[in-house]
Amino acid sequence: MDLSGEVLREESRVLDIADGPAQILTWALDTAERLLRATGRKKRQLLGIGVGVPGPVEHSTGRPIRPPIMPGWDGFDIPSFVQQRLEAPVLVDNDVNLLALGERATRWPAVSDLLFIKVATGIGAGIILGGALQRGARGSAGDIGHVQVPGVADDRDLEAMASAPAIAAQLGRDGATVATGDVIDRIRTGDPTAIAAAREAGRVIGKVTAACVSILNPSVVVIGGQLGVNVQEIIAGVREVVYQRSIPLATQHLNIVPAEGGATAGIRGAGLMVLSERLSASAVDDLIAQTV
Repeated sequence: MDLSGEVLREESRVLDIADGPAQILTWALDTAERLLRATGRKKRQLLGIGVGVPGPVEHSTGRPIRPPIMPGWDGFDIPSFVQQRLEAPVLVDNDVNLLALGERATRWPAVSDLLFIKVATGIGAGIILGGALQRGARGSAGDIGHVQVPGVADDRDLEAMASAPAIAAQLGRDGATVATGDVIDRIRTGDPTAIAAAREAGRVIGKVTAACVSILNPSVVVIGGQLGVNVQEIIAGVREVVYQRSIPLATQHLNIVPAEGGATAGIRGAGLMVLSERLSASAVDDLIAQTV
C-alpha cells in the first residue's frame, strides 16, 4: 500500500494456520518481497508492516498469547521474525481489530462508536469508541468468544455455542459428518435444520451482543466473518435479541448490519494501523531526527 492507503499489489492464498508461524510467515515474506520488487520500490522505503492474526495478541510486543486456534504460535516473536527480512517497524494485531478499522474507514467514516463482531471458526469483536480502537490493558479487549452465554446451564461460552464448528457439530448429531464449510451450503439450499441452527446461533450471539451494547453504547454493530456476512439468519437472530434486551436509549438509533468491506477490509485496517502509528506526531519527530 502507499501512504494514501491504495493497494499497489496484492496476492492471496488459502493457508492452514496450524502449519505454524515459520512456514506461514516465510510464505508471507517471500510474497511481500516479490510484490515490493514489482512496485519498483526498495525495502528501505517501507514505512512499516502490519500483520493480522486470528488470535489474542499482546499489541506492545506483537506476540500471540495462548491463541486457541493457532497451535505453535503462543509467544512467537512475529516482529523479530519479520524484521530479519524486511527491516521496518512491524505492528501485529488481532484480525478482528483490523477488520473493525477497515470496515469503519470503508463504510462508516463518520461513526465514532462501532462494534465489529466476526462470526467464523471463532467469534471475536473489535471495539471502536470515540473514533479510536480499544485494545484494553494488554490487547484482549473484544474477546467475546470466551464469554459465558447468559441463561446456559452448562457454562458453555459463546464460541462453543455459535461458531461455525459449533453449528457444524450440531448438524452432525444425526451421525452425518458436517464440515464447517458445509454449514453455509446447507443454509443456502434451504435445509430447515441448518436454518434453525443458524437462527438460534444468532440469538445466542445476540445475548452477548446485547450486553456489549448496554456497556459500550455503539451507533453501529457490524456482523462480519464467513458466517456473519453470508448467513442472514445470524444477523436476524442478533437483531431479535439485542432490540429485545437492550434499553431503548441504546437501540433507538442503533444499526445492526452485515459487513460490507469484503476481503480488503482487513488489509485496509492493517494499513491504517501502520499509518496511525508511524505518522503520529512523535513518530514523525523521530523520523526527522534520524535524517538530520
